[in-house]
Amino acid sequence: MTRPVCDAIVLAGGRGSRMADPEHPAASEGVDKPALTVGGRRMVDIAVDAVSSCRRTVLVGPLRTGVPEHVVQTRESPAGGGPVAALAAGLKSLDSAESEGTADLVVVVASDLPFLDAAAVESLIGSISHSRTDAVFARDGHGRTQFLLGIWQLSALRSAVAQLDSLDGAPMRRIVPAEHTVIPMSGIEDCDTRSDLLAARRAAQLPETLEVGDALERIRRRLAPLPVHRVTVRDSVGTVLAEPLVSRTALPAVDISAMDGYAVCGTEPWTLRSDIAYAGSSNIAELTDGTAVRIATGAALPPGATSVVRDEHVIREPDGSARRMPTAPQSDDTRRRGEDWLPGTELVAAGTPIDAAVRSLAASAEVFEMAVRGPVRGRVVISGNEIRSTGPLAPGETRDVLGSVLPEYLAHCGITVVDVTLLDDTATGFRDVLTRTEDVDVIIVVGATGGGAADQLRTTLVGLDAETVVGRMRMRPGGSQITAALPDGTVVLGLPGNPLAAVGTAMLTAPAIVDALTGRTVRPSRIGLLSNAAEVRSSTPRIVPVTADGTRWRADTQVRTAHLAHLVGRNALAVIPAEVSADEPVTILPLPHH
Repeated sequence: MTRPVCDAIVLAGGRGSRMADPEHPAASEGVDKPALTVGGRRMVDIAVDAVSSCRRTVLVGPLRTGVPEHVVQTRESPAGGGPVAALAAGLKSLDSAESEGTADLVVVVASDLPFLDAAAVESLIGSISHSRTDAVFARDGHGRTQFLLGIWQLSALRSAVAQLDSLDGAPMRRIVPAEHTVIPMSGIEDCDTRSDLLAARRAAQLPETLEVGDALERIRRRLAPLPVHRVTVRDSVGTVLAEPLVSRTALPAVDISAMDGYAVCGTEPWTLRSDIAYAGSSNIAELTDGTAVRIATGAALPPGATSVVRDEHVIREPDGSARRMPTAPQSDDTRRRGEDWLPGTELVAAGTPIDAAVRSLAASAEVFEMAVRGPVRGRVVISGNEIRSTGPLAPGETRDVLGSVLPEYLAHCGITVVDVTLLDDTATGFRDVLTRTEDVDVIIVVGATGGGAADQLRTTLVGLDAETVVGRMRMRPGGSQITAALPDGTVVLGLPGNPLAAVGTAMLTAPAIVDALTGRTVRPSRIGLLSNAAEVRSSTPRIVPVTADGTRWRADTQVRTAHLAHLVGRNALAVIPAEVSADEPVTILPLPHH
């Protein structure tokens, strides 16, 4: 059976009068509902993508950027005149393009269906193709007929709209044809209220518990890299090369002496001139055959010099001449131009962290500016109404024991902490701190990750439509950690509240975040064997402090996470697989200064 020709009208002019945010009511008046995001995508884009198989698509509503070029945009009259007025505007745009031929059907889709997809639209097309009805509408899981998710015989829709005396404010029920069919569909619930929106965002990001390797790989794959910028070599500390480091000059730039000795011309004996070639000098007269001058290490060879003979291989004769010792090798101690590299040589690959050696190499290659990503800037947020950094503690209060030390561990992972703040467990507080991102790339939140009554982090991330990259990890401690990306690209790393769990999780996860943000080349993990694997074997992967034990590592067998006593005198943390055996390697995470 030949597929009928089908066009589409996407309605995207709805204002979310019921989308009021109780904490920011003024900002919620007249919300542009189609522009709201679910799972990181605007609902208008979800609707347009769902009808991508249709021949022509008309988008009715305010002019929008980021819409595919083939989509025709138009506006209902009057603006905000309701769905029937919008349909009339859509039909008018389709009529103006009838030179391409008349369609048989027209899909009508509203831009407030966060889980609509092409399969649902194809179901509507298939349903009307096998019936003689004028229209087919979808019924959602709550039993509600969605009159703004349907498919019409084009002629029936034209006729229904034309029969109305006034389009402004007309409800859809005024044009629903008597001959219509309703089919049940799943996943087509609309978003009318803020609670609907939050539920949709939550459903789009149901956290799954990932194995450690899978979680780290997802972080590296899903997080978007930071923009590339250029910095001077002096200002490149903590950055990663975004482009290869390429030499601008040869090294050596000219032929130079590798040793203190004599620059000679021709065969011996050589008549020794009185002048001396020093490093940095360039005024030495040309050597002629049978002559020589003293030369210092690093000095450019005088014109005419054929080789350099080091001091210990030369005999000075009483008559002022010089010759090579009979037992000396016939070697040339000249470093020739470009012996180390020529102009245009790639010296360091993109993705390499810029350390002292890279900076020195850049100077040697006459490179003074480099294209880089980073440094990665972080803000540490210690959450909890009970946390105090100064003053006496009241009953039930706890001292902040991480704010002053976590930046050191994060620096070891490649994150430069710009500030540390304490935060009460309130939805408003979390929203404020997660939307203050202009000066940071990563927000590291300690606590509030478990989803308990006082844990606001996950709920706030859902409200902001952050993308949950890793919702949970199969690991103890630290399984409740979360890595998410805010709509502006800022990364949120949620750490458990217990100090040892927070440090261990940061040491495990933060390097993968830095890899993703900077494009840093992923290095093979450091691995080792345990000397007491049987004593720490568990059904769940664990992060455990370890100490060097000869060629192996000894893991702590009894670990308390409420403090960092188990990091004192330890060399590293070990990521120990479930049911580890004595000969099974574990991943070693060296601690700072080890």
